[in-house]
Amino acid sequence: MNKLRKLALSAGASVASMTAAATPVWAEKTVDVTRGTDVNPGEGFATNFGNLLNGVLSFVMVIAALLVFLYLIWGGIEWITSGGDKGKTESARNKITSAVIGLIVVAASYAILTLALNFLGFSDINDVLNIRTIDG
Repeated sequence: MNKLRKLALSAGASVASMTAAATPVWAEKTVDVTRGTDVNPGEGFATNFGNLLNGVLSFVMVIAALLVFLYLIWGGIEWITSGGDKGKTESARNKITSAVIGLIVVAASYAILTLALNFLGFSDINDVLNIRTIDG
């Protein structure tokens, strides 16, 4: 049991450290200021706050679903290895029940957000915020 917790914590810490250690690469662009040309940042993911927010929400939903799935597997493994012990079986059943409830909450929150946006006539969060891009 302790080994499984240590494994889950170390895997989570590894993913968190890899995510936190990722740094963007900035390419240098020379601009001839004598001709009066403007700097064009180009079309990218972070030029629009709405797109950035959509991406963050999607990322959070994927991580939440992955964590729920891992918790469900953990409960299943605990159930299999309980060996008929009533206390361990009950603990595993509670983990599985919590994972299913968590999956329902994640799916319902995404469905409610999408339904509310469509009901109000928006296609996504970007339409709600309606923030202009950097280049225009």
